Amino acid sequence: MIITNCKIIYLDKIEEGSVLIEDGKIKKINPEIYGDSEVFDAEGLFLAPGFIDVHIHGAGGYDTMDGTTEALNVISKSIMEHGTTSFLPTTMTVDVEEINKAMKAIKQLKEEGTDGANILGCHLEGPFISPKAIGAQNPNYLLEPTIENYEKMIEGCEDEVVSITLAPEIPGAKELIYYLSKKGVVCSAGHTKATYNEIIEAIKYGLSHSTHLYNAMTGFNHREPGTVGAIFDSEITTETIADGIHIAYPALKLAYKVKTTDKVMLVSDSMMACCMKDGRYSLGGQQVDVVNGAARLKNGSLAGSVLTIDKAIENIYKNCDIPLYEAVKMATYNPAKHCKVEMFKGLIKEGYDADLVLFNENIQIKKVFINGREKYSN
Repeated sequence: MIITNCKIIYLDKIEEGSVLIEDGKIKKINPEIYGDSEVFDAEGLFLAPGFIDVHIHGAGGYDTMDGTTEALNVISKSIMEHGTTSFLPTTMTVDVEEINKAMKAIKQLKEEGTDGANILGCHLEGPFISPKAIGAQNPNYLLEPTIENYEKMIEGCEDEVVSITLAPEIPGAKELIYYLSKKGVVCSAGHTKATYNEIIEAIKYGLSHSTHLYNAMTGFNHREPGTVGAIFDSEITTETIADGIHIAYPALKLAYKVKTTDKVMLVSDSMMACCMKDGRYSLGGQQVDVVNGAARLKNGSLAGSVLTIDKAIENIYKNCDIPLYEAVKMATYNPAKHCKVEMFKGLIKEGYDADLVLFNENIQIKKVFINGREKYSN
């Protein structure tokens, strides 16, 4: 099939062109069109790589911690309709056995495939985090960051772990960071009260990422730059929840200027209420009320989001003075690198997986292709 008359979004530009899809791959960009070619006229729509969400708990009324393939499959279909073609189901700070149950479901669907977005592995958020920056995590299930505790969680699913969020200031955390980073796991600072110096020290041990910038971490102060200051003053990557609720747009603009859009990913951090109506839901076994698109615990703490990645792109494109191709890069190529799949996902490039999204100037999704097959049409 050839998609013609589209505006192709590359890493550093947008150009009109066409794309030939064959055997699930991008076979050729701007191919010759013959009389017997199957042609789809995109009528000027933008063509982007499929979005990749590296931090998402749930959607469509289901949660990763439901621990079932059914839940993960519904999540995969719900977010696909918003342009996400790959994701990392994200666990919570709960009982170790529950985490392992969820990971086994993740492993099964990663191998068997879903009806929607591809599962690339797992993001473990907790339980090695700070009780002083607990956010919407459950303090009753915090654990010491040891190799033994980690291996209990991931038993039988070691290869599924892409990233882990932990607080590097907790005793034992730096040693675990060193151990896991040597195994290729992305170690991320989050739910942390670390000082600037503690983050810089952890980077020497292998810390390479930070979870939901500004949220559940020590903020920037001119006398103690904190975790935020260390993120800004280092080469580690970070992620932003661009829903206009978790972070004010001026703070987002500052982050993109300081870190550059090469070092930031757009994530949803969405929970089961994503793609659903406002109402009462749960996250990690805790009650969450969603009112006017903001998900909060009883104590008022934000409890994830109901954000989708298409909306995140729209938000920063319209509010942060960022070119569309850079906004898309933060939702495609950057997370592909994070998941170590940038050699075949995250770009519109010959030989790459044909995970593609067509949308209009308002970032409204019109068609989604996964592995070259049309999976959604609006």
